Amino acid sequence: MSRLVVVSNRIAIPDGSKASAGGLAVGILDALKTTGGLWFGWDGEISAVTEEEDEELGIVEHDGITYASFPLDQNEYDLYYCQFSNTVVWPAFHYRLDLVQFQREAWEGYCDVNEKLARRLQPLIQPDDILWIHDYHLLPFAAALRKLGITNRIGFFLHIPFPTPEIFNALPPHEELLEMLCDYDLLGFQTENDRVAFIDCLTQLTELESTGDKLHHAFGHTFATEVYPIGIEPDSIKEMAEGPLPPKMAAMKRELGDAKNIIACERLDYSKGLPERFLAYEALLENFPEHRGKIRYSQIAPTSRGDVQAYQDIRHQLETEAGRINGKYGTLGWTPLYYLNQHFDRRLLMKIFRLTDVGLVTPLRDGMNLVAKEYVAAQDPDDPGVLVLSRFAGAANELTSALIVNPYDRDEVAAALNTALTMPRTERISRYNDMMAVLRKNDISAWRESFLKDLRAIDARHDATQDDNKVTSLPRLA
Repeated sequence: MSRLVVVSNRIAIPDGSKASAGGLAVGILDALKTTGGLWFGWDGEISAVTEEEDEELGIVEHDGITYASFPLDQNEYDLYYCQFSNTVVWPAFHYRLDLVQFQREAWEGYCDVNEKLARRLQPLIQPDDILWIHDYHLLPFAAALRKLGITNRIGFFLHIPFPTPEIFNALPPHEELLEMLCDYDLLGFQTENDRVAFIDCLTQLTELESTGDKLHHAFGHTFATEVYPIGIEPDSIKEMAEGPLPPKMAAMKRELGDAKNIIACERLDYSKGLPERFLAYEALLENFPEHRGKIRYSQIAPTSRGDVQAYQDIRHQLETEAGRINGKYGTLGWTPLYYLNQHFDRRLLMKIFRLTDVGLVTPLRDGMNLVAKEYVAAQDPDDPGVLVLSRFAGAANELTSALIVNPYDRDEVAAALNTALTMPRTERISRYNDMMAVLRKNDISAWRESFLKDLRAIDARHDATQDDNKVTSLPRLA
């Protein structure tokens, strides 16, 4: 079997600790262990070495997997990561054009880093390798590899949404980005809406030949598109959630008594709809006063991308709103909203999820949102909590037994919270069982195996001397 090479912006280098890896890391590691392989990416460090003096790659061998990592210098980090990736691509792909801060220098830096990574990876690639590239930091990566003469099969999976043409075409380099994406052999998306949005963008810009089985020809390249909703490991989540509680959590459970707890947990990001969620919780307290003093909403939101101004702004906004709501509705014996701007160990989070009555997951736009799936998997089958889920999360396409809401409608979210808090156990169990059946069918292994099966079914690219327009070499997806 061909060796697998995985490329992502950051890589999880084993350090000997027992910290539990996230679902994506587990999925990638399992794939690499099966075939033997290489995981290549940024090590998260900022180097003082200048661009002209590339540091040696850090190579670590562990459990049959080779980890090859590198630092970025300060200028690369600023242009490629902070600016273009996170102030252009991220906000635009999450439908926030108002937050896009495009600078030509950042676009050039983004492309330069992708080309540098391709040059550094090139000597490590073997002729029969297949390459699996991940996420929005690496949109031009296949194009950079093709320039170097790499003809291996290259697949790409986008973990975030892909915007409609009205949004995407507002980006100054939209045509260049689309042409670069067509250098991949297989493009995977979280939902059919994302896949169709990509195809619509191509249709508006260039002549696109497509067949009924999601095979395409554009910009002189042939490629396939498909939907692969990413999953979790339900049994692993269940195992983490079960068992005795740490002393502090046991004390918290006793303190809550009969009060019901609403939990929300995600990194601090404007795409997650946190201010809107706080307002919806306020609407719950206003519209359904019978819950006052009998519920608690805990919002866990650790800081992310603290160097980006938009993230600093939302942190200040949430601190202000939390104080205002607690000041308006709180009493000497009751604090309605707990806002925690800190990181929690993943194993501990699963136990917290199991103890709570309502999981509130209402992003304004999300590729999938694995927290929604983890919340369900962590529940006690005999007494499960209820998931309130945004219709704009990719997970809403699968978890249809959740209470699906429009996060922009605070009264609708408030009403759904009231329904969740008062739902009979029989209905809660029925909804839980429906969602668990989906999670087990579409778990992380199914996601990984279906993508790699389709990628392996694709022929390697013709070399440059052959007719690049032959449609006979199109892949056939199962």
